Amino acid sequence: MKDDELIVCFATKNEGKYHEAACVAAEFGITITQLSLEKHEIQSDDLRIIASVAAQHAFQASSVERVVAEDAGFFVEALNGFPGPYSAYAYRKIGVDGILKLLQVNDRRNAFFASAVAYYDKWKCSACFEGTVQGRVSLLPKGLLGFGFDPIFIPCEGGGRTFAEMETSEKNKFSHRAQAFSKFFKWIKTNHPHND
Repeated sequence: MKDDELIVCFATKNEGKYHEAACVAAEFGITITQLSLEKHEIQSDDLRIIASVAAQHAFQASSVERVVAEDAGFFVEALNGFPGPYSAYAYRKIGVDGILKLLQVNDRRNAFFASAVAYYDKWKCSACFEGTVQGRVSLLPKGLLGFGFDPIFIPCEGGGRTFAEMETSEKNKFSHRAQAFSKFFKWIKTNHPHND
C-alpha cells in the first residue's frame, strides 16, 4: 500500500451494491474493498440513522481504519412511501410482483429510490451522505441486470428503461447510490485523516 493511498472498506454482503460503489470509487482514484459482514440493521424510518448505526457496528466488529455502510429505500407514492426503509424485507417477502399487484388498480406510479452512505473511522470521525432518484414503477418487470426492485423502477432520465435494463456504468449516471457515494468520495478526498 502506498502512503498516500486511500482505502475505504464497504460493509456489505450485497455484491451488486459493492460493484456499483467500486465503479464510482474508481472515478475518484479511491480504493474500496468489500467487508463481508452481516449488516447490523436497526428498525427505523430514517435511512441516515440505519446506515450510521450499521457503519459504527461494522467498525467495531472489524479491525479496519475506515468503513462505510449504506442503506437504501424504495418509496412508492401510491403506497404512502411503502416499502421505504423496509425494502429489503419487502423484497424477500413479496418481491417485485407483490409491489406490482399492490399497484394494479392504481394510476399513480410515482416512486423514488433514496440512499444514505454513512462513514466511521478510527479517528472517531463520522459523516453521512444522501442521494435520491425520482421515477416511476413500470407496469411489468423489465431487464435482467441490477438487483432488488431495479426491474420495476424507471428513472425520470434514462430513456424509459428500468434500472435492470442498464449496465452499472449507465445506472450510476442516475442512481441514488452513485449520488450518495460520489458525495462521500468528494468529501473524504479532502477531509480524511492521514494514515499513521
